[in-house]
Amino acid sequence: MFAQHIIGLSGLVAAALFILGLKRMSSPVSALSGIIVAGIGMVLAIGISFLDIADLSEASRVHSMSNIVLAISALIIGGGGAWWSSRKVAMTAMPQMVALYNGMGGGAAAAVAAVELARHQAASLIILIVTFAGALIGSISLTGSVIAWAKLEGKLKKPWRFSSQRITNAIVFIATIFIAIAAISLRDSTTSSLLTILFFMGALTFGLMMTLPIGGADMPVVISLYNAFTGLAVGLEGYALQNPALMIAGMVVGSAGTLLTLLMAKAMNRSLANVLFSNFGDIAISSDSGVHGQIRTAEASDAAINMRYSSSVIIIPGYGLAVAQAQQKLYEFVKLLQSAGVDVKFAIHPVAGRMPGHMNVLLAEAGVPYDIIFDMDEINDLFPSTDVALVIGANDVVNPAARTDKTSPIYGMPILNADKAHQVYVIKRGQGKGYSGVENLLFYEKNCSMVYGDANAVLTQMVQAIKDLGN
Repeated sequence: MFAQHIIGLSGLVAAALFILGLKRMSSPVSALSGIIVAGIGMVLAIGISFLDIADLSEASRVHSMSNIVLAISALIIGGGGAWWSSRKVAMTAMPQMVALYNGMGGGAAAAVAAVELARHQAASLIILIVTFAGALIGSISLTGSVIAWAKLEGKLKKPWRFSSQRITNAIVFIATIFIAIAAISLRDSTTSSLLTILFFMGALTFGLMMTLPIGGADMPVVISLYNAFTGLAVGLEGYALQNPALMIAGMVVGSAGTLLTLLMAKAMNRSLANVLFSNFGDIAISSDSGVHGQIRTAEASDAAINMRYSSSVIIIPGYGLAVAQAQQKLYEFVKLLQSAGVDVKFAIHPVAGRMPGHMNVLLAEAGVPYDIIFDMDEINDLFPSTDVALVIGANDVVNPAARTDKTSPIYGMPILNADKAHQVYVIKRGQGKGYSGVENLLFYEKNCSMVYGDANAVLTQMVQAIKDLGN
């Protein structure tokens, strides 16, 4: 009994550390310490769980040592694998890693549910309902996150769709729910085990079918949604296990993930239902009727010299910056401009990159100070008074078609007002379109010039051009 009191108290301490850590993660300044605090909470929660052995019956203790060996082995393999992969992962692959970790969390919750259902078929009705609910959500998160990873990794290059797919998905989901109800109703019979297996098969299948039709443009929102799913699944299984640390941690992660998902959908001016069930990002759907004028080009050195003698520059990073791994060279260029007295700021769109906060992490890796990085709402009004806007590898988030073309799939999406700057330079490898498949009207504006090339190579030329001015 004493061990249970220690476990309960430690669980509450761990939960408090999770909440404090998540709170500190809300600011770039304190994010690192927040991760450390939450990590301490996780270590505490895992370590204290071994005290459960003290309250095991004599019959159960026969297997306790083998279970401890298995648990420690799993911690070493999982922890070692996570440490190695996180050290090796490229910044462009960070969204894929996050998607996989989301899936592993959901899968772990589903696995815990499977064990509990196998051991406690005669549990109370409310515990069974909660366990099945956690199993359903965790299973969907697992297979859905794997598909999200495959799409981001380029393993699945196109959404997979067929006629009547939504109806088929609905049938699979409803059938899975009815199987769960039947398993609960027949929990004292041998049929319940077979129904539970069928339930997991249905839940895992639905996660696949739900995610396969979604286009690559919506993967940032999907990753955030499955993060919320994983948190909710963990919270539900925490209730089933009567574990306060799991309950609180799951609820915090689930609510934070839900809020982030809704904010990202709002940033694209689309409902969550539209993200999940539309054909957005499937094929290039573009009406070129709004395209007027011609594309102008500029040399990297000319663009750099123009920025050197400007008074203000706003830089808009996009996924192309991550692909080129040019964040270090970009910051070197920024420091040269700042030393010449140029006011330099960064503008971040909520859905820039391939996951929430992707660009913020990219800039933080290069050591860019937090106080010159601004969200869209904070900086959009400054563009009309800005000398130069430098767009690096971004597309849809600066496309004026979102304001003017009612036939465009991105119409109504809030964008960064780069086109309102006095001069715009766009670093881009080619004339390709963004995820939405829409022609970017910014490229045809009279105040816009394209600087074609790999971002790292172009920025290297820009840095050299500034340095040459001082020779």
